[in-house]
Amino acid sequence: MTVSTQEPGLRESERAWMERAIALATTSATSGGGPFGALIVKDGRVVADAHNQVTANLDPSAHAEVNAIRAACQELGTFALDGCTLITSCEPCPMCLATSLWARIDRLVFAADRHDAAVAGFDDRRFYDLFEKKPSEMWPMQVEQLDLPDRTAPFDTWVAKSDRVDY
Repeated sequence: MTVSTQEPGLRESERAWMERAIALATTSATSGGGPFGALIVKDGRVVADAHNQVTANLDPSAHAEVNAIRAACQELGTFALDGCTLITSCEPCPMCLATSLWARIDRLVFAADRHDAAVAGFDDRRFYDLFEKKPSEMWPMQVEQLDLPDRTAPFDTWVAKSDRVDY
């Protein structure tokens, strides 16, 4: 991930949006959620905001960034968030970063980093480290491929479908 800490490119509106993301995270932390907040911005306006709801929803994927992406997609009526910026109170974990990539978000701006999160007990650095290794090398779960003759049947069906929506 390219990280820029230089202030000159940061517009005043981005500072206000970041303050809003940090306020969402702080409110979430005081009301039973995790200390993370995120906004999706398009064309200078906030289209969605969200906070972490992992424990509230009993959903390990209910991170602030994923929740904001889901809400923005619903608001904009699309699964592709081209032209959008993700403003988040903390550097996204690998899952949130991957979700941002899948959503085709143009830009990501974060405040606290993974090391700040680790100090508070949210140590995702080990997940970042995992992606530098093959699944067979010291992953906490077993990962294996079962090679069946019809393993590509779903893809063959997809490719043959003339009315598919590519993504």
